[in-house]
Amino acid sequence: MKKPSLCIVTPALADANNGNWQTARRWAHLLRGHYAVRLVKAWPDSNTTDDGTDILLALHARRSAASVAAWAQAYPHKPLVLALTGTDLYRDISSDASAQRSLQLAQRLIVLQEQGPLELPEALRPKCRVVFQSSTRRATLPKTRAHLRAVMVGHLRDEKSPQTLFDAARLIAPDEGIFIDHIGAALNPALGEAARQTALACPHYRWLGTQPHAATRARIQRAHVLVHTSRMEGGAHVIMEAALCGTPVLASRIAGNVGMLGTGYGGYFPPGDAAALAALLREARADIGPDAGLLRQLQAQCSARAPLFEPRAEQAALLALLADVRQAERP
Repeated sequence: MKKPSLCIVTPALADANNGNWQTARRWAHLLRGHYAVRLVKAWPDSNTTDDGTDILLALHARRSAASVAAWAQAYPHKPLVLALTGTDLYRDISSDASAQRSLQLAQRLIVLQEQGPLELPEALRPKCRVVFQSSTRRATLPKTRAHLRAVMVGHLRDEKSPQTLFDAARLIAPDEGIFIDHIGAALNPALGEAARQTALACPHYRWLGTQPHAATRARIQRAHVLVHTSRMEGGAHVIMEAALCGTPVLASRIAGNVGMLGTGYGGYFPPGDAAALAALLREARADIGPDAGLLRQLQAQCSARAPLFEPRAEQAALLALLADVRQAERP
């Protein structure tokens, strides 16, 4: 039997190597056994809309708005699914008319963490589904007791609030036994310069720039904690990668992080609060050892969430959603 055709629209392709691309590539991999999948930057991706596509799955309400509108006009009764990013949920859908129209045109909406539906207008929540992102498990590595190794992963841009990490590093003395590695490209030149200045002033802070994915995951494995300072987040891929290799997370208490780690998680700090982050790092440093307190608590909580981030769980959620939307007829 011929597989139904699925077109995934992602505003970022492989050259961007960002969260949208990683999500689109993984979904294509998970769905290829059931659908004929292709990845495009915009739809239609040829001179005609009559390309045999059965379902459109678009990432990003604003940046894919033209593709969403073109599909809805060409095929008003064919399935249209829209996956929402952090900037969608926590900025664009409240202010951008094209993003708001995308919400109305889609038959199903995907959010990447369990707090996401709360950001939608109440009338749209029934067509929203939570699909947690996934990755493969990795072994939990033994950690040194000589010092605390923290790692932050995320491109240097305002939404990730790297300034919070810079400020926390400056509050920590070099002899406190807390070492911070920071991975990510300087998408904002001013933040790149701030990272360089922080490294010069703080020998315990290193900005490593862009790193291959395998090397980044290895650093997460070796770290005692992953630091995640975002002020806006749809569902951070790096959080679930940390959970799947047994590395606890220190995260800003924003909806996107709470939706990943749970409301009762013990490793939150107020967004933008460098002093609170520094205090958590010091508490984690003091807990290194056989009688660890905070670190053991956070590791247990992350381990409890880890099954949500298994590939089979993500695949099952996607297949159920697509089967559901194929059975539904557009109003």
